[in-house]
Amino acid sequence: MKILLITDQHFGARNDNTGFLDYYEDFYSNVVIPYIDKHKITTIINLGDTFDRRKYVNFNTLERAKKMWFTPLEERGITAHTIIGNHDTYYKNTNEINSPELLLTDYEHIIPYSSPTLLELDHCNIAILPWICSENYTESMDFISTVKADILMGHLELSGFAMYRGYENDHGMDSSIFNRFDMVFTGHYHHKSDNGHVYYLGNPYELTWSDYNDPRGFHIFDTETRTLEFVQNPYKMFHKVIYDDKSEVKIEPEKFQHLRNKYVKVVVREKNNPYNFDLFIESIYKNNPAQLTIVEDVDLTSYDEDDTINEAEDTVTILSKYIEGMEIDVDKARLDTLMRGLYMEALQASDT
Repeated sequence: MKILLITDQHFGARNDNTGFLDYYEDFYSNVVIPYIDKHKITTIINLGDTFDRRKYVNFNTLERAKKMWFTPLEERGITAHTIIGNHDTYYKNTNEINSPELLLTDYEHIIPYSSPTLLELDHCNIAILPWICSENYTESMDFISTVKADILMGHLELSGFAMYRGYENDHGMDSSIFNRFDMVFTGHYHHKSDNGHVYYLGNPYELTWSDYNDPRGFHIFDTETRTLEFVQNPYKMFHKVIYDDKSEVKIEPEKFQHLRNKYVKVVVREKNNPYNFDLFIESIYKNNPAQLTIVEDVDLTSYDEDDTINEAEDTVTILSKYIEGMEIDVDKARLDTLMRGLYMEALQASDT
């Protein structure tokens, strides 16, 4: 049996930005749903953070999420086992009130899990572990140590894994407590990574500049072979364009049509003809990008196409250096982690 795994969909991210909803819809309508139809997928496991906001839902976001994702699943009779993540819960100390259980009751085949549960699929026992909070901590620890399952799927905060590319989280639970399982799949961190035993699946699409050029998508888990296949999302929200007029630059607005409603950085390598540069920028603007940023005075002597021009990474580096230089009697590592987390949340909550 092949199960589609998806996590951290964050419907409503970036302040319910409609451009991001359009971006989501391209992915679901043109990639995921056709894949489901072609490969006759009947079961999905969603590993948490279905919705972005913990306190309320935007009605337009909910309607569009239903149209692009939940309703097509229901129409096909697909069972979607839905793990509750931290963004799905109203309170931080309990999973009792959560958005999937409140908002998706109309869907017979969407099954939310707010408590640890043993799930058997095709003779494969899977331990389902929702977000661990103060109320369910003891129950969760007992479940981890006693449940009779080879596979665990949850929404976990573990130390030693990258929250986003380039930044490894130094707090959270020790992954060794899951050593009794053959494989562990989890949501929560948006960067896709693994240590050969624990697999952070990553979210399906780019949400901030820190996600630029970082592969996103969904996975297929085969219960018979115990193999995991990654299906990459071909759609990008964040793009970089190099300007260099050392060679001839052709002003062709049609070549930038793919930048419509996208976030764009123009990285200036060489600018000797200001008029030509203005025409170049205008040709991008004619395609109505969501945001256009010009990056100049950057040392690109060692630049190659795989490098990331990333404002977010520069900012968190500045934060880290500032905290390190502070003369305060606190755990600087924990403060650094807190500030990085707050910064990333602020980016995701921003419209721009």
